[in-house]
Amino acid sequence: MDLKSPISTVVPSLDGPVLLVLARAEEGLSGRQIHKLAESGSVAGVRLVLQRLAATGLVHVDDLGNSLLYRLNRKHILAPIVDQLANLRSTLISRLADEISGWTIPPVHASVYGAIARGDGDLDSDVDLLLIRPDRHEFVDVLWEEQVGRLMQAVVDLTGNPAHVFELSQTELSGHLATEDPILNDWVQPSIQLTGVPLATLLDQFEAVLPG
Repeated sequence: MDLKSPISTVVPSLDGPVLLVLARAEEGLSGRQIHKLAESGSVAGVRLVLQRLAATGLVHVDDLGNSLLYRLNRKHILAPIVDQLANLRSTLISRLADEISGWTIPPVHASVYGAIARGDGDLDSDVDLLLIRPDRHEFVDVLWEEQVGRLMQAVVDLTGNPAHVFELSQTELSGHLATEDPILNDWVQPSIQLTGVPLATLLDQFEAVLPG
């Protein structure tokens, strides 16, 4: 799945980015505005797409005399499908959170970061996940690894993209913070929490007990 434009998985033409813009818009937009927000194709190409979509009734056109404003026809039978396609990233986040919520050993924190959190990337991008596991005894190691393995497979099943999981214990997280590891910035800016204690809260707790 193209992590920047998931709708392109189903609508690989310029129609995909155009529909994505229209689905997110709360008011009518001009062809130039849609082209700028779509970040794809040419102004002329976007206008051709809009004309074609208007002919199907999926897009309404408001003629203001000196300009045309386009908006998604929310009453169209296909509008809910367009909305669903436009929100595939949110759907993925929700499905991953549901997967983790069923774990026998819940993580202290789980989030996605990297391309999926930034809303960029491409077909070859990894889905990056951060898992903070509780400090634990050896007998639960196998069960934890089984859970992580299922999560990684779920990512592949849901998106077609590989999963990259960075997992560490609470103690190991404290060690990263003590050394001011630069990867901490990747985890935080930006990230989307899936479950558990917010990462910022964990970092604040550890900073409060660090010397100096």
